[in-house]
Amino acid sequence: MYAIEAKNVTKKYYRNFQGIKIPAIHDKQEEYVTTALNSVSLNIKDGEFVVIMGPSGAGKSTFLNMISTVDFQTSGVVKINGQNIKKMSENSISEFRYNNLGFIFQNCNTLSNLTIKENIVLPLTLAGTSIEEANKRVKNISRRLDINDILEKYPDECSGGQIQRVSAARALINNPSIIIADEPTGNLDSKNSYELLSFLKELNEKDKKTIVMVTHDAIVASYSNRIIYIRDGIIEKELIRNGKEQKEFFYEIIEYISKESGYFFNK
Repeated sequence: MYAIEAKNVTKKYYRNFQGIKIPAIHDKQEEYVTTALNSVSLNIKDGEFVVIMGPSGAGKSTFLNMISTVDFQTSGVVKINGQNIKKMSENSISEFRYNNLGFIFQNCNTLSNLTIKENIVLPLTLAGTSIEEANKRVKNISRRLDINDILEKYPDECSGGQIQRVSAARALINNPSIIIADEPTGNLDSKNSYELLSFLKELNEKDKKTIVMVTHDAIVASYSNRIIYIRDGIIEKELIRNGKEQKEFFYEIIEYISKESGYFFNK
């Protein structure tokens, strides 16, 4: 089964009279100035670890927004766990997002007036989960992420690496089947990046979570099983690990990125 299915997905924007970028509603609108995604088709299987790469402005974040259910395509079909998101009501989408998706971002937006534990359980609190169940889940996830000793602290008392692990804990507290990560190591040093990536790999391999991650970093990308390289709104290349050691896959990524850089210099 596919966790994510995208078929002929196009996303276009136009600018209104004030120059503000507005999502286009349908393909017949005439004021289009930007095509962020151009007829992209991509399937991601249950349990895959996929990385989206490409230069700035390539369409990576736009694609992530599509599968995060925070934006919709101009045309084409996006299905998540078999559900056509665009056909769902707003309330149904919110419930679906809570039950199926977990998000880890480059900047973890913790609430400074809540303890780490309160930040982690916030999604459960909003969903009306019992205190007993919430405490049980926090205990399990904080143990796996080694953040037991900071649960009663406040965000400004924690390091950047700890806060990013808190972000991961909050993303996983509702036990989603799909983890969406947008540059999750962007603000981390090498040690904390390694720890977070090792945890994501463990989630993928042991818990069979589907992970879709955007990154510019070849080292980060080498933790995945497949890389989708997007440029100018289209899928230009797929790199598949196929049992390669991580180091070998890393060099393959570097080689391809180097060739792509040469493309710009040779223009």
